[in-house]
Amino acid sequence: MKKLMIAGIIMLLALPGHIRAEEGQEELIALEEVVVTATRTEATLEQIGGSSVTVITAEDIEAKKQTTVEEVLKGTPGIDVAATGGLGKETSVFMRGADSKNTLILVDGIMFNDPSSPDRGADLANLTVDNIERIEIVRGPLSVLYGSNATAGVINIITKKGRGKPSIHAGLEGGSYNTWKYYGGASGALDKFNFSLVASRVDTDGFSVANDDNDRIPHAGNTSEDDGWENTTVSAKLGVDITPDFDINATVRNLASEAELDDWNFLTGYSGDRFDPVTSLPDPTGKKERKTTSDQSFGRINVHNYFFDRVFESNLFYQVSNQERESFDNDGIKWYDYDGETWELGWQGGLNFNDINILSFGATHFNETMDSDSSNLHDKEAETTSLWAHDQLFIGDNLVIVGGLRSDDHDRSGSETTYRLAPSYTISQTGTTLKASYGTGFRAPSLFELFSAYGSETLKPEESEGWDIGFEQGLIDKKIRFGLTYFSTTYTDRIGYDFATWKYTQLPGKTKTKGIEAFVGWTPVSVDLLLNYTYNDTEDPEGERLVRRPLNKIYLNARYRPIVKVLLNIDLYWVDDRKAVPGAGDRDGNPVDKLDSYMVVNLSAHYDITDYIQLYGRIDNLFDEEYEEAWSYATPGLSGYLGVKVRY
Repeated sequence: MKKLMIAGIIMLLALPGHIRAEEGQEELIALEEVVVTATRTEATLEQIGGSSVTVITAEDIEAKKQTTVEEVLKGTPGIDVAATGGLGKETSVFMRGADSKNTLILVDGIMFNDPSSPDRGADLANLTVDNIERIEIVRGPLSVLYGSNATAGVINIITKKGRGKPSIHAGLEGGSYNTWKYYGGASGALDKFNFSLVASRVDTDGFSVANDDNDRIPHAGNTSEDDGWENTTVSAKLGVDITPDFDINATVRNLASEAELDDWNFLTGYSGDRFDPVTSLPDPTGKKERKTTSDQSFGRINVHNYFFDRVFESNLFYQVSNQERESFDNDGIKWYDYDGETWELGWQGGLNFNDINILSFGATHFNETMDSDSSNLHDKEAETTSLWAHDQLFIGDNLVIVGGLRSDDHDRSGSETTYRLAPSYTISQTGTTLKASYGTGFRAPSLFELFSAYGSETLKPEESEGWDIGFEQGLIDKKIRFGLTYFSTTYTDRIGYDFATWKYTQLPGKTKTKGIEAFVGWTPVSVDLLLNYTYNDTEDPEGERLVRRPLNKIYLNARYRPIVKVLLNIDLYWVDDRKAVPGAGDRDGNPVDKLDSYMVVNLSAHYDITDYIQLYGRIDNLFDEEYEEAWSYATPGLSGYLGVKVRY
C-alpha cells in the first residue's frame, strides 16, 4: 500500500493549483484511432498486422449508458460473460472459450487479475466504466508481450487523458431496484499539464441472487431477500509535458465495494438465501448476512522520453496493485480473507526507422505476494524476470509483418519462452486485408495453487498454442465493413483440482477451442449498424463442452442520431444454450445439464438539452426475458433508469 501512496503523492504534486471552467463542454479532439495493446506501441489499426483486435470507445460506452465494464463487453466477438447475480456479483470473462484465468485483464497496463485468487483470475464485478477512454481487446495468445495469464488474450482498460479546455461535470442517475448513482469529475489541459479526475458512487438494493423466477429451485423464503451492492470508484490520470520530448504521466484507480450474497449448496446444486448446515435444506428463519467486501487499488508512474530526433523512444515505468477481499457468512462471521499485492518495475525501448520498421524491446521485474489468515498463507510470493523483443515491419504499402520473442523466468516454476508472428496483406485493387497470427502463451501457477494446503510447489506453467486466419473488407469508402476470422487454440498442462487427492495438479490431455468470429458493419447517414456472430466449439480432454460457453452467439447494435442533440441506441444479444457446471441440480435432485438459450434487448438514449445539460435513460431487458448466465443465479428483468448530467 505504501508503494501506491508514493504514486499518489507524485500525482498530487503534478496537479495544477487551479481549474479554469470555461463555456462549452469537453472538447473532442479528432485523432486517428490508435491502439497500444496489440504491439505495446502507439499504432494505427493498419499497423498491427494480423492481430484480432476490437476497440470499445468512450463513444460506445456513452451510447450504452451501462454501469460496469462487464456489461459493455458482452457484445464483443469471442467474449462470453457469466455473472452469478446482479450488479457487483462475481463475474467471469471467457475469451475464445478459454477459462477466465487464461485472459489477462489490464487497467492502464497494470494487471487487474488478483494474485491472491485461487487461479489468479480476474473478477470484473466491481469495475465500473467511469473515466474510461477505450477498452482494447486482443484475441489470441499474447504472452510474448505480457507474460503470464495472456494465454487466450488481453483486455486493456485505458483511462481518459485530459485534453482541451478544462471542464467539470456532475451527474445523478436512478432507477429500478432502488439503484442510485452519483458522479462528478474534471478534465482538461493547462499549459504543460493535463488531468482527468472522476469519482462515483453506486448504491442498489438489487434483487435476490438466488433466482426467484426459476421454478426448478425452492422459494418460500429461499429467494426472498434482495442482495444489494455498494461501490465507490475514484480514478485519476495526470501528466506533465516537461518538453516536447519528455513527459511524465501517472494513473490511480481505487474501487471500494460491498456486495450482499446468497448461499450455494453443493449437495442440492442450487443457490438460496440460506441453507441449514446440517440438513442442507433452505433455512428462511436464520440470519441472512452473507456478503463480500473488497478494496482494489492500482497505480502507475511512467517516464517517457524521445531521443535522436524521435528515432529512439524510452519508457520507464513502475506500477503497483493491492486487492483486499473479506467474505462473511450468513451469521456475520468472517469466512475468508485474501490480500494480494503486485509491483512491477520495467523499461521499454523503441527504434522507429521512418515508419519502415518499429523495433521494441524491454525488460521487467514482477513481484506478486499474498496473505490469507483463513488459508494460513502468509507472505507467500513469487517473482518473474522478463526480457522481450517485438518488431513491426512495413514492406511497401501493403504488407505488415509483426513478430516477437520473449523469455520469462518464474522463480518457482521455471523459465518459459514464447513467440508470435502476425502478418497482414492488403490487396490494393479491392482493399481486402488478409490477416493471420500464430502464437504461444503460458500461465504460471498461482500463489494459492503453489502454497495452499491444496497446492503443490512442483506445478509447471500451463501452456497454449493458437492461430487464426481471416480477412476484412471495406466498401463504399468503408461505409460498409465486414470480416471473418477462424481461430483455433490448444491448451496443455492445465492446472485443475483433483478431488481424489484434494490437490491441484497438472491435468492430462489437451483442451481445444476453435471457431469463427464474423462481423458486418454499415454506416448510412445518421445511422450505425453492427452485427457480430461468434461460433465457439470447445472441448475438454474427455471431449465434453466447457461449462457456460455458448456454441453460437449473435450481437446486433443500432445507433441512430435523428438530430445532433439526440442519440438512440439499441443492443440485441442472442446467446445459445450452454453446459451447466458439474453438480448443478434442481429441488427434486435431478441433475441440470444445460442453461437455456436467451435473447435480451436493451435500449438507451440521451438528449442534450443545452451545451451544458444532458438527459439520458435506458431500459434493460426490454421484453423481460427470463434467463440465467449461471444455473439458479438471477439476472435483471425489465428495468429502467433515468439520469441527468451537467457539464461546464
